[in-house]
Amino acid sequence: MKIVNGLVLKPDGWKREDVFVENGLISDNENSGEVVDAGGSYVLPGFIDLHTHGAVGVDVNGADSEGLRKISRFFATQGVTGWQCSILTDTEETTLETIREAVNVIESEPQGARLLGIHLEGPCLSEDYKGAMPESLLMKKADIRLFERYIEVACGHITYVTLSPEIPGAEELTSWLTSQGVRVALGHSGATYEETIRCIEAGAVSGTHVGNAMRLFHQHEPAIFGAILESDCYCEAICDGRHLSPASVRLFHKIKGNSRMIAITDSIMAAGLTDGNYKLGVNDVIVENGDAKLKDGTRAGSTLTMAAALKNIIEFTGLPLESAVSWMTENPARMMGYNAGRIESGYSADITILSKNLDVIHTVVDGRVVYSK
Repeated sequence: MKIVNGLVLKPDGWKREDVFVENGLISDNENSGEVVDAGGSYVLPGFIDLHTHGAVGVDVNGADSEGLRKISRFFATQGVTGWQCSILTDTEETTLETIREAVNVIESEPQGARLLGIHLEGPCLSEDYKGAMPESLLMKKADIRLFERYIEVACGHITYVTLSPEIPGAEELTSWLTSQGVRVALGHSGATYEETIRCIEAGAVSGTHVGNAMRLFHQHEPAIFGAILESDCYCEAICDGRHLSPASVRLFHKIKGNSRMIAITDSIMAAGLTDGNYKLGVNDVIVENGDAKLKDGTRAGSTLTMAAALKNIIEFTGLPLESAVSWMTENPARMMGYNAGRIESGYSADITILSKNLDVIHTVVDGRVVYSK
């Protein structure tokens, strides 16, 4: 396969050159296989969404394999080539059922975007900053045994876990998960600065939807918010203009630098659909004007897509395309250790082609076109 007539974003900048693919990887070797004409459009690394709870009527919690594939097909229309399914805190039974279904999809041929791994958002989270998490199912003390069961059933496909540093045993759980190759994010938390730093020193690498569902900065107690911004942790950002104001997005970028920003959608099953009544795990969610909330007004995920997030980042920050797109390509891939996020020989042939208006034209996964407008 080869992609021709495109403006290609390479690690050293924009190039007008062809992109060659062999055996699902980007190659330096010219070949005469299938030809995709980019028509002068932008050829970019494929988008990666590390934190999403669903789309097009499918809630990740309790979704079957076909439901997860339906999300994958929709995400491909939004330029996403890889995603992690985020399981909201739920019963052990539902969590295990969802893990099994996700493993089936991860280990099969992708339909649309590839399901890369499983993100457990909880249950080791703070009651005071639970957001849409069901309080009755939150863990009062970190229990490594529960995560051992989840990891065993997941056959190594649990890749990302969000926990709160102030929960007793969280530091030890962070260290253990890190030893298992799981990336740990910190969030849904009222942790102090010191509690957060201890978890970062134990291996935590990211902040979950920073600025949302967490104790905020005070000059006498920087708290988890200050610790994440000060440290080398990556910063998840929901760039929908609701969870963070444009000024907050600019502030995060100025503090963290471009290489530590990660765009996520935190989308729910309403993404891609109209306003109405939906579910997020055990919760009832009302979507009005695209804004997802619980009945008490608590914001509950988003209806954002990655294609829209890219345009928002550029609008909010004034960054050029090549800088903004790294928030959803190279940065998440680097944090997770995925062989993706760059158009360079040896990397996965996961590519998104955008028009000059930044609309998705083609999405390529493993060197196969999985979506064309």
